[in-house]
Amino acid sequence: MNSVDPSTAIALVAAALMMLSLLVMRRRGAGRRPSRPSEPESDKFTPQAVRVMTSAEREAYKLLSQAMPGAVVLAQVPLTRFLRVQGKQGDWVRQANGLSADLLLCDAGSRVLVVVNVRSSQASDKSRRRNDTVQRLLKAAGIKVLSWSDAAMPDLSTVRNQLFAVLRAGSTTRSSETNSRPMPLIPVAEILDEGDSGHPDAAMEPVASALFDELEPDLPLPGKR
Repeated sequence: MNSVDPSTAIALVAAALMMLSLLVMRRRGAGRRPSRPSEPESDKFTPQAVRVMTSAEREAYKLLSQAMPGAVVLAQVPLTRFLRVQGKQGDWVRQANGLSADLLLCDAGSRVLVVVNVRSSQASDKSRRRNDTVQRLLKAAGIKVLSWSDAAMPDLSTVRNQLFAVLRAGSTTRSSETNSRPMPLIPVAEILDEGDSGHPDAAMEPVASALFDELEPDLPLPGKR
């Protein structure tokens, strides 16, 4: 009996394995059901307009407006709009995604004087951690924060006292850095009208919207009707 050449044997084994693989793949393909067509992308996201503020936040907004009639009050502003960091802004935007301040009390130049966060009495642990993160970031930026509970909102007199104390403390600090002239007891009007007079450089400009171009959302939008 003639012996089989080793190279010939290897070739035969390889051919047999290849044929076996093709047979298995063909059987798998025959058993598959035809895939259903995916749903139209226009049906995945159908936007619906809702309120910007909760009932408690609307009450807080009203209190701030009544306590400081000349102030600019903004609601639900993302931290990435008014906080700037060192390094890559794109990384900061990704990490701070979803973090916002409930209410901003600003001067005539839209510089943030005080942030008011309205805490929910029924907030989850995750929500409380997110609020704590927001507060730490604002404190690191030197922004005063007032936290109010939706279950025990302060009255107008208390709000005024809180704001006057915060604004007076900030005004005293700025005054000691610039000159030694005495400031009025409660320089609220002067602070609100100050605007950019003490901050002429471009460092106080808000984060440019062009920063978000690289983070353009890839969301399927509804089709035209």
